[in-house]
Amino acid sequence: MGAMTTLVATFVCTVGGAFVGMLLRPVLPQHHLRDDSKDVLKLGAGVIATLTALVLGLLVGSAKSSFDSVNSLIVQIGAKTITLDRALAHYGPETKELRDQIQAAMETMVAAAWPDSGDAASRLKAVETPIGSEGLLSRIRDLKPSNDAQSASQTQALQIGNELQQSRWLMIEENQVELPTAFLVVLLCWLTILFATYGLLTPLNPTVVVVLTVCALSMSGAIYLIVEMNQPFDGVIKASSAPLLKALQYINR
Repeated sequence: MGAMTTLVATFVCTVGGAFVGMLLRPVLPQHHLRDDSKDVLKLGAGVIATLTALVLGLLVGSAKSSFDSVNSLIVQIGAKTITLDRALAHYGPETKELRDQIQAAMETMVAAAWPDSGDAASRLKAVETPIGSEGLLSRIRDLKPSNDAQSASQTQALQIGNELQQSRWLMIEENQVELPTAFLVVLLCWLTILFATYGLLTPLNPTVVVVLTVCALSMSGAIYLIVEMNQPFDGVIKASSAPLLKALQYINR
């Protein structure tokens, strides 16, 4: 489910629950809305509100952690690519073709993963596509160092190349972890019940409608942010390509 679809569904359910509660209020027998009954309704609403707050807090924390992890891996990839390029440059002019390959691979990945248009699946596919990087380590191993300095540069390049591959696959695997649908469904049910209870406790008037609508928008916005941050290559809140663009300014120069 997309972030915008989730936002609309949450808003419709919460506002709908509130209005159902308001419409039921005049239909219910009066003794159902006496002070002692209202106390039980408030107690139940408080329990659900507490559970909802706990789950929302956990989901926001998890989504932010996942989003920050992807951004951190992008920074690592940019920094390690620059370091790899420098190690190959120190090896000698015979690595010029390898450095050209690294630059081309980086440009291709940035253009494919952060396009002006395209869906999330195509962007993730662009990150997963090797674009020539898989054969890079083999070509570095095939280098024939003629002195100790070149041998040290080759060893360093191989180490950085392995770390670069690991960072890339970690980023790919991070994007395979999806937000549990059950969490969202249960959370949506709790919010609907909570707002329906608010509707039962309050009369239908413009002030109440405005307040409940603003609250529904706030809850919908929170869930929207959670879903958005779990899709770092799609939507409004996307992982930044700035570290890789900065790396392109330094590699093969």
